[in-house]
Amino acid sequence: MTHDHDLVLRPTEAQISAALNPPPGRNGGDLVVETLAALGATTVFGLPGQHALGVFDALRRSDLRYIGLRVENNAGFAADAYGRITGEAAPLLLSTGPGALTSLAALQEAAAASAPVLAISSQIPTAGLGGGRHGYLHELPDQSASFRGVVKSVHTVRSQSQIASAIEAAWKSALTAPHGPVWVEIPQDVLLAETSIPVVTGGDAFPEELPPRPELTAVAADLLSNAARPAIIAGGGVVRSDASGKLRQLAQILQAPVVTTPGGKGAFPWTHPLSLQSWIEDRHTTDFLEDADVLLVVGSGLGELSSNYHTFRPRGRVIQIEADLGKLESNHPALGIHADARLALQALLETVSPREDTEAPERVRAVLAKVSDRIAAQELTLEQDVLASVRRALPADSPSFWDMTILAYWAWSAFDAKGPNLLHSAQGAGGLGYGFPAALGAAVADPSRPVLAVSGDGGALYSIAELATARQYDLNVTWLIVDDGGYGILREYMTDAFGQATGTELSRPDYVALAESFGVPGVRTTPGTLADDLSKALGSPGPSVVVLPAVLRMFAPTHQ
Repeated sequence: MTHDHDLVLRPTEAQISAALNPPPGRNGGDLVVETLAALGATTVFGLPGQHALGVFDALRRSDLRYIGLRVENNAGFAADAYGRITGEAAPLLLSTGPGALTSLAALQEAAAASAPVLAISSQIPTAGLGGGRHGYLHELPDQSASFRGVVKSVHTVRSQSQIASAIEAAWKSALTAPHGPVWVEIPQDVLLAETSIPVVTGGDAFPEELPPRPELTAVAADLLSNAARPAIIAGGGVVRSDASGKLRQLAQILQAPVVTTPGGKGAFPWTHPLSLQSWIEDRHTTDFLEDADVLLVVGSGLGELSSNYHTFRPRGRVIQIEADLGKLESNHPALGIHADARLALQALLETVSPREDTEAPERVRAVLAKVSDRIAAQELTLEQDVLASVRRALPADSPSFWDMTILAYWAWSAFDAKGPNLLHSAQGAGGLGYGFPAALGAAVADPSRPVLAVSGDGGALYSIAELATARQYDLNVTWLIVDDGGYGILREYMTDAFGQATGTELSRPDYVALAESFGVPGVRTTPGTLADDLSKALGSPGPSVVVLPAVLRMFAPTHQ
């Protein structure tokens, strides 16, 4: 009797000949790039370093496209965005010690946002491993320990025969729901040594699926079908699993209003009659969700931002669909369903009964009207006009990447993303410097459409060196820098809390002149000319910088 799992594909005569006679001049680095190519990678990001030179030397013998950034953290942000746009695991090549550690903040953002990044770092020579103090350049007692609390999985290679299997396992880990960054490290001598191992020609690139338990979706379907006031919170998991269409179908069958989290921007159509948009940081929205007798939470852990800073207190039954087991019921008791959003929504679509509720759209309109009135009473015309100008200038199918800056906080709530997977920000981990290098990664992933990056002047200085990268590769990114002379949101927080701000004011360069010194066109704009200047920049191929001197304010919080 033969079982399917006993079947092995027999190699062809050509494959056998190639395996028995591998080309000369290859090293451990070749095994790395051959494995990446066999798994389907086409592009890698990173920076060379002394211990990693074996990999970088092998790149010139491969067809992989290399995009080199100027700072490892920025290379991590670029890989993060590439992974978000393509859904593929984005290889990130790093060197040992300082180079590796400089990527930590980017990997934390990738972990928080479930972006598939495959970080491959060199290590000190094998003789130095094990925790002793050998005095090698870049030596750490246990380099991988610095990453275990950040990435999904750690894979340590000790010999060339382990390289292909370790990278394949890491690749599948990065792409198994929930997506996330993974870490592979390979000693310098393993990368540099000549190898007689055959050329890597294949690999299992398909991650495991995460279906829901059928008994749980049956209960969930019954609760939703019989609910009087169902509502839905859609998080980033809906976007990552490409489940926006299924979410829309389910919402319409149930006549359930939908609000999206900052990570779930675009998961539900902005102007749909059932759309509460993404005003999740608003007491009127919070009240509405608390009143739902059955609340379906899809692809969100109901963390700080998506629970209006933990003020959300649901009174009805909560159903939570979440691929990250650690997030399941971590903030609210629920019928927890550990599953990929797409598979769970499909199961619900097959089992729910339609609901009739002609009043649902009117209840949605009433909530949005209350939100609009609240914002209108705060005299925030400048902020609303600036955001509207950005929306007018940005093509409907262009992605945007937002740093941690006041205009981004507005965008989380008030910006129509026009579709899933088009608006991304650093709201997962909340570090500065994300917007511009991430936009570069997105432009590498899809050069057919312009990409927008948005930063404040403080965040811009984290990634200003990448203007050289944008110019070197002629990447189609327009960078909007809102220059308010400091860390604007921290200035506002500290002034509100203490009466004055400390450490928030910044001396900064002439960003237009600085951009032009890199060979990147720059223009200084005003709120009145922003839409035209931004539209012109986005319509011109290659990189550009638009600087808006303006002091913006946040809308008043409702969670205090």
